[in-house]
Amino acid sequence: MRTGIVIRSMLFAFVLLAFCHGAFAQIGISVGFGPPLLPIYEQPILPGEGYLWAPGYWGYDYAANDYYWVPGTWVYPPQPGFLWTPGYWGWGGNAYYFNEGYWGPTVGYYGGINYGYGYSGVGYEGGRWEGNRFLYNTSVNRVDTAVVHSTYTAPVSNTSASHVSFNGGSGGVEARPTPQQEAFAKEQHVGPVAAQTQQVQAARNNPALFASANQGKPPIAATAKPGEFTTGVVAAKQAGGEYKAPPAINHASELPSHDFKAPDTGNAATNKSFQQQLNELSARQTRDHETLEQQQEKEHQQATQKNYSDKQIQQMEQRHSQQTQQLEQQHASQNKQIEQRQSSQSSSKQQTSSNSGKPH
Repeated sequence: MRTGIVIRSMLFAFVLLAFCHGAFAQIGISVGFGPPLLPIYEQPILPGEGYLWAPGYWGYDYAANDYYWVPGTWVYPPQPGFLWTPGYWGWGGNAYYFNEGYWGPTVGYYGGINYGYGYSGVGYEGGRWEGNRFLYNTSVNRVDTAVVHSTYTAPVSNTSASHVSFNGGSGGVEARPTPQQEAFAKEQHVGPVAAQTQQVQAARNNPALFASANQGKPPIAATAKPGEFTTGVVAAKQAGGEYKAPPAINHASELPSHDFKAPDTGNAATNKSFQQQLNELSARQTRDHETLEQQQEKEHQQATQKNYSDKQIQQMEQRHSQQTQQLEQQHASQNKQIEQRQSSQSSSKQQTSSNSGKPH
């Protein structure tokens, strides 16, 4: 058994999320520990007709090894008739994976998570489309009916007060997709609009929104409009429950392998090329893990043979933790670079294909 301070933890692998209408998805992540409970907050008042509610959720920053809150917000859908299916964290057997949300004609499966304001875990009861006009259910949405007249009032079916933010695993929501919900996921849909991506970026760049800083009670729990973090913001009333700090990063031996899956670009040759690039990256990063693990194990053996003092052991463990974090940060940078390169290549091919179909 190793001596010294050893805190075991499952950390993060990286996966590529699915394509939606040719838009290259960002690198997603899987995490060995679940996100905090959902904070309790009040929905900002509807800023105007046409906006739909996208609930807040916990994102994850692998370099910081910490979750951060992405505030809920009102956002314009990509087209009339489309509804938002929120993303959700789900247990995948050895880690928690984030499933990206999407826009489509029907609200699909989102892990049974009770996000509130119409998203009670199944479907959406916050409003409905009538032609190109969206009607808001005032029983779950904050709407100034003196300004917005496209409203109705109807009770919602689920009044659960659960604040659990993930599906499956230890303490997660126990829900599985129905055949109908699985069919919904196969319908025409598109990923988050640009305004939602900006919301995520603004959240990740705000230190106060990281769980370690706010203890599960974000100072900006929701915004009236995407990306606007200074006006029309709402702070969380309270955390959804007790906050538990993430496990520490310590040794290369505790890191799972980085396995990547290329998204479907709609072109078999491109898919094969992208997957080959990702397989090569995975192999290089696996070798990095093995090299550092061998080095750290050798030092542990030396510590035992030379009977290190407690102070020497502590210094060694701190060094190992720093080495492991630095390696993961290096890998995170590599993942981002290949994502950007493949995204650029995909966009270029799509543009070429689009131009070739235009009349000359």
